[in-house]
Amino acid sequence: MARKPVFVDWCPGCGNFGILRAEESAIRELGVDPKKVVIVSGIGCSGKIPHFINLPINGVHTLHGRSIAYATGIKVSNPSLEVIVNIGDGDGVGIGMGHFVHLGRRNLDITVVIHNNGVYGLTKGQASPTLPRGVKTKSLPKPNINDAVNPLAVALSAGYTFVARGYAYDTMHLKELIKKAVRHKGSAVIEVLQPCPTYNDINTKEWYDKRVYKLDNDPTWDPVVRKEEEVKDKFEKAILKVMEFGEKIPLGVFYQNELIPTFEDRLEMNIPNYKDFYPAIQPIEVNGIATTKIDELIKAKRVI
Repeated sequence: MARKPVFVDWCPGCGNFGILRAEESAIRELGVDPKKVVIVSGIGCSGKIPHFINLPINGVHTLHGRSIAYATGIKVSNPSLEVIVNIGDGDGVGIGMGHFVHLGRRNLDITVVIHNNGVYGLTKGQASPTLPRGVKTKSLPKPNINDAVNPLAVALSAGYTFVARGYAYDTMHLKELIKKAVRHKGSAVIEVLQPCPTYNDINTKEWYDKRVYKLDNDPTWDPVVRKEEEVKDKFEKAILKVMEFGEKIPLGVFYQNELIPTFEDRLEMNIPNYKDFYPAIQPIEVNGIATTKIDELIKAKRVI
């Protein structure tokens, strides 16, 4: 069935346009079966991504702060799917921070894209958790009184095994980061610096253009862990680099470690046939009769 055209109603100049194009291009270039891709989002301007992406993929627009929880359920029930979660800096690292942290410690094979513009753009520009203290954007009556969350520092501490930062107005670079994140086996997060031309009149395109630089241009930078002895050194270097946010702002991959088993691998240790007979393909009834009898499970003490 042909996909009906949808009017993309973000504000002119919104960084979401760049994220949308980069994500769509990455999926096309990865060559994965669109039916095997699921885009999950929460509430906010970033939540419109599943509606606007011009591919015959699966999209799920969920609750505020709960997109990672939904995505976790999708991936665990069907590990053959490529799951990409789009969260806002308010949606995902505000009310959804608990889910964000626990995805890292589980190392589930999911990619998280954080749309970071420092404000709640959909609800008229209140300060989000990533807006620094002392900054007054146009809709704030007084400067922000809270310290900012650094989502990538949190991600590293939580256990994410792929941590990167992109820029919404550099779609080619961002596209390549998304491809690397999707190919990575484990929990991946990309923070995308995204100007909000309507409500954030501080962190504008001009402001970012003077500050961002690419780690790819440094021949000595190598974020990939290839053996256990490298973990401590590369983790410490990544922490220092993600905290560099001021007159200079690095873009690129900060840390990548595929030596840690994924959550799917851990499940398979307890359930040997998990990856071959995962929940999504198990029959729940045969000829109208449920395949599981709850009374027998309770009797066998198998219900937790």
